Amino acid sequence: MLMASMLDSETTNRGSMWELDQNLDQPMDEEASQLKNMYREKKFSSILLLRLAFQSLGVVFGDLGTSPLYVFYNIFPHGVDEDEDVIGALSLIIYTLTLIPLMKYVFVVLRANDNGQGGTFALYSLLCRHAKVSTIPNQHKTDEELTTYSRQTYEENSLAAKVKKWLEGHAYKKNCLLILVLIGTCTAIGDGILTPAISVLSAAGGIRVQNQNMSTDVVVIVAVFILIGLFCLQHYGTDKVGWLFAPLVLLWFILIGSVGLVNIHKYNSSVLRAYNPVYTFRYFKRGKSEIWTSLGGVMLSITGTEALYADLCHFPVLAIQIAFTLVVFPCLLLAYTGQAAYIIDHKDHVVDAFYRSIPEAIYWPAFIIATLAAVVASQATISATYSIIKQALALGCFPRVNVVHTSKKFLGQIYIPDINWVLMILCIAVTAGFKNQSQIGNAYGTAVVIVMLVTTFLMVPVMLLVWKSHWILVVIFLVLSLTVELPYFTACINKVDQGGWVPLVIAITFFVIMYVWHFCTVKRYEFEMHSKVSMAWILGLGPSLGLVRVPGIGFVYTELASGVPHIFSHFITNLPAIHSVVVFVCVKYLPVYTVPAEERFIMKRIGPKNYHMFRCVARYGYKDIHKKDDNFEKMLLDRLLIFVRLESMMDGYSDSEDFTMMEQKAERSTRSLQLTEKAGGNTMSSIGDLSYSSQDSIVPAKSPLTGNSLTRYSSQTFGDELEFLNWCKDAGVVHILGNTVVQARRDSGIVKKVAVNYVYAFLRKLCRENSVIFNVPHESLLNVGQIYYI
Repeated sequence: MLMASMLDSETTNRGSMWELDQNLDQPMDEEASQLKNMYREKKFSSILLLRLAFQSLGVVFGDLGTSPLYVFYNIFPHGVDEDEDVIGALSLIIYTLTLIPLMKYVFVVLRANDNGQGGTFALYSLLCRHAKVSTIPNQHKTDEELTTYSRQTYEENSLAAKVKKWLEGHAYKKNCLLILVLIGTCTAIGDGILTPAISVLSAAGGIRVQNQNMSTDVVVIVAVFILIGLFCLQHYGTDKVGWLFAPLVLLWFILIGSVGLVNIHKYNSSVLRAYNPVYTFRYFKRGKSEIWTSLGGVMLSITGTEALYADLCHFPVLAIQIAFTLVVFPCLLLAYTGQAAYIIDHKDHVVDAFYRSIPEAIYWPAFIIATLAAVVASQATISATYSIIKQALALGCFPRVNVVHTSKKFLGQIYIPDINWVLMILCIAVTAGFKNQSQIGNAYGTAVVIVMLVTTFLMVPVMLLVWKSHWILVVIFLVLSLTVELPYFTACINKVDQGGWVPLVIAITFFVIMYVWHFCTVKRYEFEMHSKVSMAWILGLGPSLGLVRVPGIGFVYTELASGVPHIFSHFITNLPAIHSVVVFVCVKYLPVYTVPAEERFIMKRIGPKNYHMFRCVARYGYKDIHKKDDNFEKMLLDRLLIFVRLESMMDGYSDSEDFTMMEQKAERSTRSLQLTEKAGGNTMSSIGDLSYSSQDSIVPAKSPLTGNSLTRYSSQTFGDELEFLNWCKDAGVVHILGNTVVQARRDSGIVKKVAVNYVYAFLRKLCRENSVIFNVPHESLLNVGQIYYI
């Protein structure tokens, strides 16, 4: 009987304590819902849409547009024997352009955007909102109240509901999805390195057409100088660069389309037979051993397609669709058809068919335009790389780097200095190392096809969960995409030893960086979750928290949206004083493209007024950045004062209802604790009417929820508190940041030790500190260190 009584009382005690803790630190449902419907997505006028369609030519389509410079050379590196080979290859190019860039991307994949954001991470963020597949479980239902947080609901027995349940079933499925996303991201970064190399080198090669005795080294040196100039221009931003390049690219497309049309009429109009898809099948039936390997060259005709999708954040979908269908697609078809007509009549000129097919009278103007267009092509993938890195950073998959916002009109136009110089060094190394279009082309094709395959696989759950498409439509999309992409993939993989290893090495390097950083980030979050201190325990210390409350405001940064971080208990255990006002600040990124400024901050009071404790959750999307001119401290202080002022409007409700209920719960908790002490022989250390673990040596203080404390609490006015907050603000503000050092356990394997103790530690030293990101003054910063072993 005695044991049963002890168990009953202990259960009651735990239940009461948990209930009290939840009441003292409730989620911010009410505060979040009050911010709903304060934001509306910006609409584009027709004139602005046409302007953006024009500008997109200079940022998005440069890579696709310069492919005619090197495609036929990579298809036939050893020359052409028969006319049917050229017509078959042209037919394959035509229908590859039609199926992949036009049908798959422009009319299907571009629709799978996250409120205008494209790329593999945009697809991942869509999935994270519609299913619990995020590996960092820091989301709460209050986040779903955001105006930019759109999601679908499903019927219980629907296919989408079953897919959602299957994805959420096991942690390994979430990890597999993340790995797939990282593979696509890392190979897309490889595109940002290889595109400038092959585009600029191919364009610069036009110098040798008029001077066959010129050394290859001269062409390489010219290409390297052009690349250096390109990367040095990046800090001006996409907006300025776009307006600079857009007229040039439009002129380029008009040039290649016109030259192609002239060549069709001048050399061989029979190439128009290639528009019959029968010649595509005949090309494969010819049975030559070179046919299959030539697919790697054909693949280069659609390079830049993934950059088109990743650069979506710079321009609306409709603008890109208009530019592609009216300008890019028809001009590319004319360019490839005209080159094929020239090659049939000049089979020995396939190596530099593009330049040789240009009429002599306009050769040098065409060479200048081609070189500048190659620079534009590089710009497309460089811009895409910036967008990808920013998304990865926001979702906890990349070290913190400096992100510069370059446009006041368009939020997505950014520049990342550190990544810019890394890309430049690697690009120059590839250009100077290979000196050969063919080998760089093999590497390029491998990177492009891997990214496309990743996008195809990610589109399947997006179509099922986000679009709620019928499974037949999903199967049709998957079969058509893989029918085209898998043969290209096998052809490119066969050329790994001929340059195809380069994107694999680049992708593996970035994958290790991203995965190690994400793994340690997740472990740090889990440590915060498991070691957090109960709010009930904190309130049990009394208004003074067992310490001396000194004038000032202390912002304690944490990754937790509820509960007290372990770093704070570590702080008050080892120091004799704490600030008069304490605000727990949680900065978290959500799987949304942006959080409107009106909805960014949610403020909540923790406990009675005389504790002067608050919680502020600052929410950001993966598109949002912290500008240098943003005063994060001022924004926090303003939100705190606004919250207290608004709370005064609900004074009667807060005092009469909320805390009366809290007092009743506290009394029940007191009775259950007294029963526990009588039955269990003081198994817990008592602090007033709350309990805490005996491992923390803090001087006991009287509970705030009884007697005179509640009387003083009820009599305090909000006007007095506003004056008190302003007085504390004038006294000084301190930002308390936790500096958690992550290390592998001694019994860990060698791989884990290297990844955590060396790779992650090295990345931590290189990345920006949170104090720099939030512009925290150095004199107001207090770092509290701790070590966490995983």
